[in-house]
Amino acid sequence: MLRWLDQARPDIVCLQELKSADADFPVSAVEKAGYGAVWRGQKTWNGVAILARNADPVLIRTELPGDPGDKEARYIEAAVRGIIVTSIYLPNGNPQPGPKFDHKLAWFKRLKRHAAKFLKQDIPVVLAGDYNIAPSEQDIYPTTSWDRDALIQPKSRAAFASLVAQGWCDAIRELHPTLPIYTFWDYQRNRWPRDAGLRLDHLLVSPALAPRLLKAGVDRKVRGEDGASGPCPGRGSC
Repeated sequence: MLRWLDQARPDIVCLQELKSADADFPVSAVEKAGYGAVWRGQKTWNGVAILARNADPVLIRTELPGDPGDKEARYIEAAVRGIIVTSIYLPNGNPQPGPKFDHKLAWFKRLKRHAAKFLKQDIPVVLAGDYNIAPSEQDIYPTTSWDRDALIQPKSRAAFASLVAQGWCDAIRELHPTLPIYTFWDYQRNRWPRDAGLRLDHLLVSPALAPRLLKAGVDRKVRGEDGASGPCPGRGSC
């Protein structure tokens, strides 16, 4: 991550799946790299963070409203230079059908309710994160091997579509409406070398910010490095 920060020099970074407790977040190394940070960790699983270059994100909340019993570290929200930014790690939902898939859909409903409040306020917002949903057939390589996976179920896709329909701009599809663009390649079955990927990570931009959208893409080369994770960094520019 530090090498990528030095090379790409993004203004804002949203991290998911930290897999570490709050006390283990490498705040000193991140600050040395020139970034302020807010985070919510969780031992073993989950965890989200927002970094800002030469700035300190102003923490707004560390959980998604709507379920006081939800203790999973999957949502964080902060203000950075006049923009509200979220880092989202939406539940995977597998196996489906079952309780985990029901939890995924319920979590999405809560996200949709919260997102609607931003639109009513007409403020610049980016809903960034790993949504664990490939929104359409265009967002997954030609295959039937994922047909029963929660990532591409009709109910999952309908939930994502209903969120976008509130008025959010899907940055990748706004600027690249027809290109097959992926953000995740599983380690199995040689999927990275043969470009068998899925687009699971998204930047949704509010109407107040959408006119400033200039670029959106994926830093694919990072996925080819030794020890790389399955997802690649997404990138947007306003």
